Amino acid sequence: MATSAVGNPYVESSDLVANYPATSLSLATRLDKYALNPFADAAARDTAIPTPVQGQLAQTLDDNKAWKYDGSAWAPFSGAVSANFTDTATGTYTDALSYDWKYLTVTTTSSITFDTGGDVLILAVAGGGGGGGSVASGAGGGAGGMIQGIISVDAGAIVATIGAGGVGASSAAADGGTGGNTTFSTVTALGGGGGASGSSGDGGNGGSGGGGNRTGSGLAGSGTAGQGNDGGAVLNSGNGGGGGASAVGGTAASLSAPGAGGDGLQSTITGTPTYYAGGGGGGAFSGTGGAGGLGGGGRGGNNHTDTPVAGTDGLGGAGGGAGDASGQSAPNGADGGSGVLIVAVRTN
Repeated sequence: MATSAVGNPYVESSDLVANYPATSLSLATRLDKYALNPFADAAARDTAIPTPVQGQLAQTLDDNKAWKYDGSAWAPFSGAVSANFTDTATGTYTDALSYDWKYLTVTTTSSITFDTGGDVLILAVAGGGGGGGSVASGAGGGAGGMIQGIISVDAGAIVATIGAGGVGASSAAADGGTGGNTTFSTVTALGGGGGASGSSGDGGNGGSGGGGNRTGSGLAGSGTAGQGNDGGAVLNSGNGGGGGASAVGGTAASLSAPGAGGDGLQSTITGTPTYYAGGGGGGAFSGTGGAGGLGGGGRGGNNHTDTPVAGTDGLGGAGGGAGDASGQSAPNGADGGSGVLIVAVRTN
């Protein structure tokens, strides 16, 4: 079997008949990736191609659009992403396919002005949930919901509302607060659920769910499909970690082995791979607090030396749960980090 200059396989005269099926399969696989294959709509495309590769092509028949996968999202194949914002860009970059982009990072509620309507690539991350309070330690908060994709906007000013981080539990018996929503146009990323305290036991629901505590029913909070994951459950005792954008929060095995926060997802919307929306780690009665998830999740506290760590602002990370109150100056959970909105458009 030989290949053309651009990598397409073909049969040579010297090939055996037995080689023909393998050659045909290689060619079909190549066409699946790089031919402009038709699908009824985006949902059908995503079902048929669950793990696209950079440079893969597709077309959707419901809107007569052609698409390419740029390594993090499907983008229109024909021309630049058509909308244009007039605000001063936060930065610019050139992607692996030699397309030029500019992007705007918004960390406080404000408006974005477009002089041309059309498609834009967005990343919306909500505020992370706060960590639970300590009645013998609290659970980690859930990360803010994370949404990335292409939406259409009209020309004019559009308000972007950025979710604040949820407040960490202010007393031993309090749950962590829910993070604020981040909204833009038709998109709403939901704030992360708060971590459970030793009094309530149940993590809060949200973009990602807060971790559960060993008391009461000890249920982890639920995440939202397409935005995040559930918080960590409790096996025997202890505190679960909060859910993250790419992973469920860690399960608590014991009071001295709390769950870690679930990891967030990586995005290249700014040209630099960055993790967002990590869950908060559970607090420990003894031993070490649970680690925060990648993407700004805060570590949980322990009973003598470490207070819990807040989630990172601008990443939607969740706050860590409190350690045992007897060894801390205050039995409080840590605050979640604020969210972010990033809008990117093609410039060539």
